[in-house]
Amino acid sequence: MSTVELTTANFDEIVPGAEGKDFVLIDFWAAWCGPCRMFGPVFEKASERHPDLVFAKVDTEAQQELAAAFDVQSIPTLAIIREGVLVFAQPGALPEPALEDLIGQARGLDMAEVHAKVAKARAEAEAASQA
Repeated sequence: MSTVELTTANFDEIVPGAEGKDFVLIDFWAAWCGPCRMFGPVFEKASERHPDLVFAKVDTEAQQELAAAFDVQSIPTLAIIREGVLVFAQPGALPEPALEDLIGQARGLDMAEVHAKVAKARAEAEAASQA
């Protein structure tokens, strides 16, 4: 699968835990960014090797609101969302082996455990705000 352009208009369609779209890798980039242009082909090759995953690109110049929502401070930034949970976000261009390793680690996550931790953190935050 090739990459898709992610925008505020299609975000809810592409990213949520929709059937077959519960694992999304997002590359935040800009045309003027040299490291972004170097990472682009690596990201594209990975999308071809992993057709079961959704690979999306966000042009931070055109989609400033989306970049702000993810608190993107520098580019490129890679984010991974599984089952509606942001499980990874880090700036910097990754070499191909590191990206493949990261995808493997994200695939290996116990999402039941991740969801339990998220629920616990939300409950603690809610309790703290009411105290």
